[in-house]
Amino acid sequence: MKEINTVAGPPWERGLRGRFDKLVVESEVLAGNPLGDPTRRPLYVYSPPGLETAGSVVSVYVIQGMTGQVDMWLARSAFEPTMIERVDELFASGDCLPAIIVFVDAWTSYGGSQFINSTSTGRYMDYLCDEIVPFVDARYPTLASRDHRGITGKSSGGYGAMVVPMQRPDVFGALASHAGDALFEACYQTEFPITARVLRDSFEGSWDVFFERFRSAPNLDFGLYGHALNTYAMGACYSPDPANPGKALLPFDVETGRLDDAVWERWLTWDPVRMAPRHGDALKSLKRIYLDAGKSDEYYLDLGAQAFAKELDALDVDYSLELFEGKHGALQYRYPGAIRELIEALSP
Repeated sequence: MKEINTVAGPPWERGLRGRFDKLVVESEVLAGNPLGDPTRRPLYVYSPPGLETAGSVVSVYVIQGMTGQVDMWLARSAFEPTMIERVDELFASGDCLPAIIVFVDAWTSYGGSQFINSTSTGRYMDYLCDEIVPFVDARYPTLASRDHRGITGKSSGGYGAMVVPMQRPDVFGALASHAGDALFEACYQTEFPITARVLRDSFEGSWDVFFERFRSAPNLDFGLYGHALNTYAMGACYSPDPANPGKALLPFDVETGRLDDAVWERWLTWDPVRMAPRHGDALKSLKRIYLDAGKSDEYYLDLGAQAFAKELDALDVDYSLELFEGKHGALQYRYPGAIRELIEALSP
């Protein structure tokens, strides 16, 4: 036996044809965030093979779902390539124009930021748009214009991919959303009574008890913690408590599950389905809108995608929508095709 100075190859680590940079950045925007979450963040950037002769190219930003952190893109599922390997294969196959692919971390200690600014989590939209994007444009040969910059993600990342271009059309000119959070009465409201029961039966009806036990638990029991954590995290983003930075107002009574109409209305203002009519000009300016979702999505995000598409129809905005056989998970294989669609639309 002898040692070989190379990667093991499939089904283990695959040698990349492009370049993969694992960077660390220090955010000024996130300094002093209410949760005390780190301002030092990892940032991954993939450059395709042959970039040296390609000149300036488009860029696509990939953002993650709830509980996602950027190093999860390196994880492998059985018999599948990692996300980074999928992206590398997309470009190495010669089936895609060159582009810079950026993987952004917007994790919070509640599990996620929804990529929006909140007084209870931090200014994550500003972090993405005003810090990460200029940093990448200054360091890599990108076409530094919204007309050549896209964003994509799944679940909460798909939500961010819809909402950020509506809020900041000066930064992103195309989007792809895989099962993005939308139609809040379908994807969120159904979890409110579940959360109320979990708090009552397992956590003395108290959020303080819930988080004390959650943070000291030796492992994440999603069946016990998942629904309530997701509900509170969304509240921290959509309805932060103005009197208590870092805390959330919930759109239902914890004891009964009865809806609190005033807080719920705050959530609905952040629903992409409700936002679309208010941001028609931004949506019309986008060069590509790609939507998809599994027909059996457990959070009914197939219905959310259809509802968002219906609003786009009313605005006479071009898009594509694909509903496929599948659920909410195991959708990583769909990213490369969407990334290619964005690159084609954004390339000069």
